[in-house]
Amino acid sequence: MKNFLKALIVVPFAVAIVLFAIANRQIVTVHLDPFETGLLPFQTVTLPLFLILFIAGLIGVVAGGVAAWLAQGKHRRAAKQHKREAQSHRAELDRMKAQAQASSPAPALPPPASY
Repeated sequence: MKNFLKALIVVPFAVAIVLFAIANRQIVTVHLDPFETGLLPFQTVTLPLFLILFIAGLIGVVAGGVAAWLAQGKHRRAAKQHKREAQSHRAELDRMKAQAQASSPAPALPPPASY
């Protein structure tokens, strides 16, 4: 059932992408240096329109992922600290259990039952 639902979403999306690429095959020139300073080794790029849009979308996804990763840094740091604290508390608990077992006398056996 999951695979069917996944296909129900992915297949139309893939068809739409292919149709978009076919409809936008025109070659366009993108100027990367608006002031023509000569700092970039390539100042213009000539590619099909759909490819430029796909690249722009990919750059947006990567930039968004990096921004989300950076924003979640404080949560990852807190999780590491909590993990270290939990490990130290577990070690202390194990030490206290061992100390309690060592200091308590062996449990006395109950007297035998008389029949």
